Amino acid sequence: MSERTGDGYGGRRATSHERMTGLQWDESYQGEEPAPWDAGRPQPAVERLADEGAFTGPVLDAGCGTGENALRIAAAGARVLGVDVAGTALAMAREKARDRGLDAEFALADAFQLARLGRTFETVLDCGLFHTFDDGERGEYVESLAAVTASGGRLFLLCFSDAEPGDWGPRRVTQDELRQSFDRTHGWEVESIAPERLVTSFDGVGVAAWLAAIRRA
Repeated sequence: MSERTGDGYGGRRATSHERMTGLQWDESYQGEEPAPWDAGRPQPAVERLADEGAFTGPVLDAGCGTGENALRIAAAGARVLGVDVAGTALAMAREKARDRGLDAEFALADAFQLARLGRTFETVLDCGLFHTFDDGERGEYVESLAAVTASGGRLFLLCFSDAEPGDWGPRRVTQDELRQSFDRTHGWEVESIAPERLVTSFDGVGVAAWLAAIRRA
């Protein structure tokens, strides 16, 4: 989503024009094979949280892709808005919602400009978005999230973990990086960070990840 950010799974670098238009991300959904992060099912962590009633509405799914997580949240009875920069993914998400008879909303939006939505949310989900940003972008993104998360609201963040070996894919994230990005100075409080698995389109077992629960101060 920027000159310094790849596709999240080892692809080419995007240009600043693509950051604005989402062209790189949109192209990821136009091939014969699904994008690596498009597992075709909700993430196990999201299913578990939904079963526990963790998603109290209204809910924002930031970087919703083809909508599997947002639709799982909607199926649990929460009012949910999924946003993404990839119009192709959003069209796929809307078609799934219609086919499944689920009431979920999907909209084109820049993760760095969430305030333009003109709405606030009690719960926010970030599944695989934070780990695509470089150091400078992280701060901008955290501020964008803060602008739409209600006081006392919660952010559930699922990202690649530094426990995953190898140098393929997106940048690994440490617990310290999460705590530094979402500290009290920036208006957040990290409640918990736990090991998790992030399922991909090529690996049903998943890769090492962190699941962080973060409270908006």
